[in-house]
Amino acid sequence: MSAVAVLRLPLAVDLSGFVKLLQRMQVPHRVSEEAGEQVLWVPDSISEDVRSLYERFPTGDPDQQLDIPNTRAAVRRPGFVEQLRHSPVTALILLLSLIIGGVTMLGDNLDVIRWLTFLEFRIAGEYIQFTPLADSLEAGQWWRLVTPMLIHFGILHLAMNGMWYWELGRRIEMRQGSINLLGLTLLFSLVSNYAQYLFSGPTLFGGLSGVLYGLLGHCWIYQILSPNPAYRLPRGVLVMMLVWLLLCMSGLISMIGFGEIANAAHVGGLLVGCFTGLLGGLFSRRKLAV
Repeated sequence: MSAVAVLRLPLAVDLSGFVKLLQRMQVPHRVSEEAGEQVLWVPDSISEDVRSLYERFPTGDPDQQLDIPNTRAAVRRPGFVEQLRHSPVTALILLLSLIIGGVTMLGDNLDVIRWLTFLEFRIAGEYIQFTPLADSLEAGQWWRLVTPMLIHFGILHLAMNGMWYWELGRRIEMRQGSINLLGLTLLFSLVSNYAQYLFSGPTLFGGLSGVLYGLLGHCWIYQILSPNPAYRLPRGVLVMMLVWLLLCMSGLISMIGFGEIANAAHVGGLLVGCFTGLLGGLFSRRKLAV
């Protein structure tokens, strides 16, 4: 991976504290002297993160800097429109979920839902008759492998999944790019949908939750292997999501009125997300070491 000059400072500036901070964070870097300046070099992929870090903590002491107000060093938070512009795939998936939610009347319009479910079905009196998956695939309906992620049953279901996809999707899109986020989203949807189908058989299921657990597992393992501010989740988020998964698997959540939970989709998404995070983290660490 190519290195770029992220800082060029006079020799009189004491950069030792900030270098120690980079060392504590295990950020690959080197300092050189050129034309009477000290130059800090870091991998291109994390240059903006390092520059932002220096603006906040030039002495390398986060605790000290946080106690001293400094408006010049403050980093402007991007506005919502700017975040949308830098997160096109995240915004696209959420927009599609909203549109599908409206068209399907959040699960009530079965005539539309039947085109997006993992298994095609038809209503026969009071019963639902499902078409075998192989028949749908032979008919060219390959989209069914991933489109269940766009179906939501109720406003709370859509709102919670949308909020978490916005939070996790933006992180991956910022760190690894839009194409990678799209690929991971489709992969996690495919694996989680198929896992749920294998576990529960012909049933109606949908939602982004399997994808969300995939994104969570990906960020979790990736951050362990190749630390980066973009993947540093708020404290307690990982624990909360894993506890929620265990509660769902226990059957308690369904008993108190939240309906049937696609536990196999959650577990399948989490496992494949941990696997992609392992591969991505190892690859990133290897590139940074070059």
